[in-house]
Amino acid sequence: MGILDGRIALVTGASRGIGAEIARRFAAEGATVIATARTAEPGSSALAGSLADTVADIEAAGGSAQAVPADMSRAEDRAALAQRVVAEHGPVDILVNNAAVTWFTAVADFPAKRVDLMLEVQVKAPMHLAQLVLPGMRERGSGCILNISSRAAIHPQLPPAGRVARGGTVYGMCKAALERFSTGLAAELHADGIAVNALSPNRVVPTPGTVFHHLTTEDSPDAEPPAVMAEAALALCRPPSNGSGPLTGRIAYSQDLLNELGIAVPS
Repeated sequence: MGILDGRIALVTGASRGIGAEIARRFAAEGATVIATARTAEPGSSALAGSLADTVADIEAAGGSAQAVPADMSRAEDRAALAQRVVAEHGPVDILVNNAAVTWFTAVADFPAKRVDLMLEVQVKAPMHLAQLVLPGMRERGSGCILNISSRAAIHPQLPPAGRVARGGTVYGMCKAALERFSTGLAAELHADGIAVNALSPNRVVPTPGTVFHHLTTEDSPDAEPPAVMAEAALALCRPPSNGSGPLTGRIAYSQDLLNELGIAVPS
C-alpha cells in the first residue's frame, strides 16, 4: 500500500530532471501519474529524456503512468490537457508545476519575446492549471498544488558583500512571482483543505537543463541528487495524518524540509 494510492497526479515538465524524478517517486507510492511535457519520444530534443522514458521507468517498476504531450506555453494545450485527464482518470488530486523554459541573459540584452515565454511557462501556466484543477479539488475538499521554484527567487546581496551572477535576473523574477502566487493561493484555499506550496532545492540539481546551462556538472560533489527534491515533494503532497491539516503556504527548501520532518535525505 502506497501513501498516494488512488491519487491522480499531474506532473508537468516530466520528460527529464526533477519532474521525471517526482513522477517516478509518486508512482512508486501508488499514484496514477499523468506525465506531460513537450518531448514525447527519445531523440526529439537536444536534451536527454522524454515522456516515453519516464513512463517506461514507472511501468517497469510496477507503477501506473500515462504520457500526455503538451506545450505549457499554449493556453489551449493546457486546457486540453486538463480536460483529457479528468475525462480519462477523474479529478486531479495532485498538480506539480515543474515545467520551465529559461535563458540566462543580462536584462539589457534580454529579448522581449523570451521574457514573455518565460513568464508564460513559469508563471501564467501554473496559475492557469491551478484554475483548471481547482473545481475538482474543491468538490472533494482536498488536493495538493506544488510549484517547483529555485533559490534564484531570493533577492541578491549586492557587491561588495555579495556576488551577483550575470543573467539570472529574469529567471529569479519568474520564480519570485511563482512563490508569491503559491502563498497567496494557499491563503485563498486554506478553508478548502487544499495545500499549495513552493519547493526549491537547497543546492543545484544536475539535470539535463542545469548541465546544459553550465550551472553544475553530473559529477559535482556540491550538487543535490534529484531524489532529494522528489522526496521533499512527496512530503508536501502526502495526505495529512492524525487529523492534522495539510502542510500549506510553505516556501520550502528540499533538505531543510526533510530535516524538519525527520525524513532521511536521499543520497
